[in-house]
Amino acid sequence: MYIVCVTSCPAGLAHTFMAAANLEKTAKKLGVEIKVERQGIAGIENEITEEDIERADGVILAADVSIAQRERFDGKPIVECGVSEAIKNPEGIINKLIEEVKKNG
Repeated sequence: MYIVCVTSCPAGLAHTFMAAANLEKTAKKLGVEIKVERQGIAGIENEITEEDIERADGVILAADVSIAQRERFDGKPIVECGVSEAIKNPEGIINKLIEEVKKNG
């Protein structure tokens, strides 16, 4: 399974990066390939490409603010949460997305 994720918090600093790191570490533990785009004060980092989106089985939007270019994920299973939830419960969020992907089969 391959998923893409966007993390973003109001300041675009610590919480954005902590959420990204926890999701990446947990995905690896679960055997899920993940690419995490960080949107923050420095702009968009590790930008998700069209090829990434085409390949992705699903999307996690872990954000406390509106994310840029959200429409590019239209048609994909999406799980949304706040960055604090991604920091505290990354496994639950990834598993929720896996269930959504299975439902949309």
